[in-house]
Amino acid sequence: MSYQERGMEAVKDFFPATAMPDRDWWAALWPDPEGVVRSLGVAPGMVVVDLCCGDGHFTAPLARTVAGQVYGVDIDPAMLEKTRAELERTETTVLDLICADARDLLELLPGKVDYVLIANTFHGVPEKTAMARAVAAVLNRRGQFAIVNWHPLPRERTVVLGKPRGPKTEMRMSPDDVRLVVEPAGFTLEQLVELPPFHYGAVFRAAETTKVGDEP
Repeated sequence: MSYQERGMEAVKDFFPATAMPDRDWWAALWPDPEGVVRSLGVAPGMVVVDLCCGDGHFTAPLARTVAGQVYGVDIDPAMLEKTRAELERTETTVLDLICADARDLLELLPGKVDYVLIANTFHGVPEKTAMARAVAAVLNRRGQFAIVNWHPLPRERTVVLGKPRGPKTEMRMSPDDVRLVVEPAGFTLEQLVELPPFHYGAVFRAAETTKVGDEP
């Protein structure tokens, strides 16, 4: 079965009780996505993966920041079509858009990368440490893994355009919750970045240990 076929079969079950927001409130919540990615330490010269990229709201800003050195990965082919449309609308290019299970990263990419971002999705990942291990496997030594998450506030308090938004209250994760499932995969929490009004970014650094194929 192709990755696209796997995506179409799996997407409804892969992220329980979560969904991609519509464009209007997405833009209201994140009016400056390029500023967000820069605040998380994404810098020119990096090769970046936008993991679970959704409709491309962060993919295009990432690409502008790193001169197109971005892979967008999502399990849902319909979301990738939206990403492709957003890239065309903004006249932005990327290295590739890949329809696949994020846990298969190592077999999807042609080489190691410097930075992996997953935004507004990690709360719904069913095997969080397994995903973190997949990320660790594709990072250059001392590469970074950033997770943008909703603060664990009651859903009725996270109001965007007049309505409660975001995942169910019980799905939300504190920075400590995230650290406990990511650090066993070989990461150290490097910094927490506040992303008002409702989010934070947890930026992890891969271990110093030299990986197979890395330069000493």
